[in-house]
Amino acid sequence: MTLNKAMLIGRLGKDPEVRFTKSGQPVASFSMATDRTYKDAQGARQKETEWHNIVVFGKLADFVQNYLKKGREVYLEGRIQTRDWTDKENLKHYKTEIVAESIRFVGPRPEGASGPSGEDAGPPRSSKPRPANAVSEGPPPDDAYVEDDIPF
Repeated sequence: MTLNKAMLIGRLGKDPEVRFTKSGQPVASFSMATDRTYKDAQGARQKETEWHNIVVFGKLADFVQNYLKKGREVYLEGRIQTRDWTDKENLKHYKTEIVAESIRFVGPRPEGASGPSGEDAGPPRSSKPRPANAVSEGPPPDDAYVEDDIPF
């Protein structure tokens, strides 16, 4: 048995960028920061930021484009995926991403942010997801990474 699951709570590092596959399906990508606090050898508190590349497909990409902006705090679940490609100079490149399958708002709505009503209430209190702030999407289509084989 195997498991490939990522769960993150963090803030968007930039506004999502949306592209489309050859079949017209939206693909959104953005960076997300998570922090870790620890004490160093001298006992001083240190903060370390890890940056994650996030990619989202289909209806969830539409949701991301419409409601997420730089600085917004979200909880997401997905899977870890590493892509590779060869550039025009015949150099091999690798990129590790989290393919998000579910996203929920956490924390208060940022100043001036728009979004679905009730979205600033945090995660839902029941086990049923609220359609306005939690969207899931199936696996990406076969042509999900065809845009000139250039990472986004």
